[in-house]
Amino acid sequence: MIPLQLTLKNFLSYRQATVDFRGLHTACICGSNGAGKSSLLEAITWAIWGESRAATEDDVIQAGATEVRVDLVFKTQQETYRVIRSRQRGGGTALEFQVEAEAGLRSLTAKGVRATQQQIISCLKLDYDTFINSAYLRQGRADEFMLKRPNERKQILADLLKLDRYEQLAEQAKESAKEYKSQVEQIEQLLVSIQIQLQHKPSTLAEQAELQAQIAEISAAQATDEERLQQLSRLQHQRQNWQQQLVWNQQQHQTLKQECDRLEQDLAQTRQQQELIAAVIVEEAEINADYQRYLKLKAQEEQLNSKLELDRGLKSQKQDLQQELDVQIQQQQFKIREAELQLELLQQQEQENLETLSQQQEVATAVEQLQIHRQRLEILDKLQLEVAPLIQRRQSLQMELDRYQAKMTARLDELKATIARISAESAQKSRLATKLIEVNTKIEQVEKKRVYQERVRAKGIDKKAVREGLEKEQGAYEKLIVEIDQKLEMLKNPEACCPLCDRPLDAHYFSLVVEKTQTQQKQTQEQFWSIKEEIAKLEQELQGLRVEYSQISQELNTSDLLLQERGEITAQLQADRENQTLCQQLLAEQKQLETDINSGNFKAELQAELSQLETQLRKLNYDEKDHALVRGEAKRWLWAENRQSQIKEAQRRQANIEVKKPEFLALIVQAKTDIDELKNNSNLAKQILSIEQEILVVGYDLNIHNTVTKSLREAQDSQLKYQELNRAKAELPRLEQRDRDLAESRQSRINSQVTLLEQIEFIQQNLSEIPEIAPEIQDLERQKHQRNQQLQTYFSQLGRLEQQLIQLEKLETQLQENQEQIEIARREYRIYQELTQAFGKNGIQALMIENVLPQLEAETNHILSRLSGNQFHVQFITQKAGKSARSKSSKSAPKFIDTLEIVIADARGTRAYESYSGGEAFRINFAIRLALAKVLVQRSGSALQMLIIDEGFGTQDREGCERLIAAINAIASDFACILTVTHMPQFKEAFQTRIEVQKTVNGSQVSLLT
Repeated sequence: MIPLQLTLKNFLSYRQATVDFRGLHTACICGSNGAGKSSLLEAITWAIWGESRAATEDDVIQAGATEVRVDLVFKTQQETYRVIRSRQRGGGTALEFQVEAEAGLRSLTAKGVRATQQQIISCLKLDYDTFINSAYLRQGRADEFMLKRPNERKQILADLLKLDRYEQLAEQAKESAKEYKSQVEQIEQLLVSIQIQLQHKPSTLAEQAELQAQIAEISAAQATDEERLQQLSRLQHQRQNWQQQLVWNQQQHQTLKQECDRLEQDLAQTRQQQELIAAVIVEEAEINADYQRYLKLKAQEEQLNSKLELDRGLKSQKQDLQQELDVQIQQQQFKIREAELQLELLQQQEQENLETLSQQQEVATAVEQLQIHRQRLEILDKLQLEVAPLIQRRQSLQMELDRYQAKMTARLDELKATIARISAESAQKSRLATKLIEVNTKIEQVEKKRVYQERVRAKGIDKKAVREGLEKEQGAYEKLIVEIDQKLEMLKNPEACCPLCDRPLDAHYFSLVVEKTQTQQKQTQEQFWSIKEEIAKLEQELQGLRVEYSQISQELNTSDLLLQERGEITAQLQADRENQTLCQQLLAEQKQLETDINSGNFKAELQAELSQLETQLRKLNYDEKDHALVRGEAKRWLWAENRQSQIKEAQRRQANIEVKKPEFLALIVQAKTDIDELKNNSNLAKQILSIEQEILVVGYDLNIHNTVTKSLREAQDSQLKYQELNRAKAELPRLEQRDRDLAESRQSRINSQVTLLEQIEFIQQNLSEIPEIAPEIQDLERQKHQRNQQLQTYFSQLGRLEQQLIQLEKLETQLQENQEQIEIARREYRIYQELTQAFGKNGIQALMIENVLPQLEAETNHILSRLSGNQFHVQFITQKAGKSARSKSSKSAPKFIDTLEIVIADARGTRAYESYSGGEAFRINFAIRLALAKVLVQRSGSALQMLIIDEGFGTQDREGCERLIAAINAIASDFACILTVTHMPQFKEAFQTRIEVQKTVNGSQVSLLT
């Protein structure tokens, strides 16, 4: 893949940027740290694969923006493609894939982001993991491979080669083997069960024939009984019909008899009612006379009720008028009482006014004295207003001078106490300098122990990692021993097939397979015991390191206390030096304060102002005592002014009383005159008199009304008798007709009874001629039911037997099929067992690593020779000799342990990777990393056309940088585009083409310099 153009919008630190890679072969992406150099490259991976270092998908969107868009045009396999990936914050991702054609861009976008992503990967033949481990040397990842332990390096290489798919195949083969083994066990159990069931087939056939014979015999007897039962049923049906007819006739006869009795009772009741009506009609004349008298009394009562209503209405009107007249009279009486009360009140006020007016001369003399004292008080008040501010200012000045003198005295006492405290503390801190030297010596000793403890811890971690790796290998060998034992157990059978291909073995190959398997078992057991011995030794060493680490930790527990003590002593010494300087300053200030207090030489301007105020007060000659005496005399004569106001008010009230008294007397006389007028000559009085005359004209008498009402109640029965007479006269013709109808109906039912008796005798004669056959029918029905039940039982048994025979036939077929299936399952089980081992870490995976490592080693040394001037050589070691197994024989074969150690040689010999300087280590890392990239791309079926180096070069000296640049230039012909990321000036100046990245307020900005 070769990038041609990259356009970014709101991606990480970029708001808007476009980079044109056309014509670039080797270029340097440079800029300060944090400017956005790596973000520019991550935009390529995000556009193609949707992957970046961001924690969440929305984190790639620039802060404050709502959407992100990256547009990448690239070339691969002589074709030009375009990928556009965009995303809305909080929303979904959109992905477009296009290819350049003669007519323009043609869309290759599939349905959905995942499908389009898969199409892009298929086109590139490169996924994200392969890209970042090959073409993209990411920041901080160059030394990752070298810093891992040997067993971890092998796992990293397996991950890069994607050997985990073989591990998945091994797991799948293992699961399939388990499934086939379980299937074999299930089929074996099923075969045993089927064979047991097939043993019952002969007895089932015999039982079936016996049941069929019994069913035929019972069916013949059942047919004979059915014919006899039909004959008897016909006779029984005829007899039942006669019996039903007899019962019906008997019921009809009984019904007619009951109706005759009822009609006879109705006839008697009708004749009794006729007699009662006749008795009422006989008294017709008397009833009519009583009824006429009742009507007269009722008319008289209605007339009296009318007078009663009229009388009540007139009396109600009279009462309303009388109440209205009483209200008007009460209003006039209320006016009289109010006027009398006002007159009494005026008389009391008049008496009080006369008493007040009698003191008029005495009050006038007192008012003259009050005026004299008020004039004197006014003069003193004006003088006081002039003196008061001066007195207030004098008091304020005196208080301020007193406060300042007290403050100076308090400060002097404070200075004396502070100087005494500092002198006492200085005397106690003379030994602190010696103690500080002792504490520093102890801290240096503790730090040396801490460094040694860290070395012990690192050594323990390394040995623990080695032990964990050995324990994993031990577990793998345990599983392998179990599998070999199973093979040997299977080979104990002389007719056993080959465990790998499931083919029959002849005698020669059988012995070879057994011998090979036993040899493998012996080697595996020796390897297992060798690893177990190494684990035990490592555990002893780890235990010793733990004890040593614990002892050092106990000795280091005092470290914090020593550091704290040193800090406290240092702080105390610094405080003592500051206190000595402060003490000299405080002594000078103490001396000055004592001089000022003793001489009184302070606040001179305030003291001068105070003296001037005293002079002014003496000139004014104001005495507060004289002012108080005059004020007291003025208050003593103040009553005269109040009393004078009371006299004036009494004079005004007396004049008002003399005006109002005649008015109230006239009001009382007028009210009494109005009352007499209302009682005698008012309209209300005249209306009341007229209503009283109308009441006399009506002439209603309550006693007469009560007498008429009583007589009317006594004559109430005559109305009821009159109504009863009318009903009797109307009812008599109807009763006479009913009497005739009832007599005719009774005679008709008597005739019907005679006819029914004749029919009953005829039916009884016919029933006596047919015998009783119900018991015989019941016996036949019971016998038929029993035989039916027996037949159902036999048929059920026969059906069960037939079903059993069908099932046995199916089992015979299933037996044959299962025998074929178990042979297939056993063969598949052996095949998947072998595949599990073949796909395991000791199979194809180990073989692939062994095949890749020589290529990786050669490519690494080829690149490293350019970077170091043939000074370094790298060798990959995949096995190392292990320790002897626990065996009595000393002639056992040597044992090897799988590993991936990297041996680095230079002019001084072979050294550990950690002993090389930063620049040397970086060159080694770079060579291995670049070699890995080439090998991975070759294995993916693609070509490594682009190389991105995003690594820090700060560990390189000038010569190392020149060699790196020379190496990049040397391998430039192998790549179509090489991009290097750095912030070092001497490194970026070596490139003619630079992509400058700057961080601005508007985000990162990109510029191309050639």
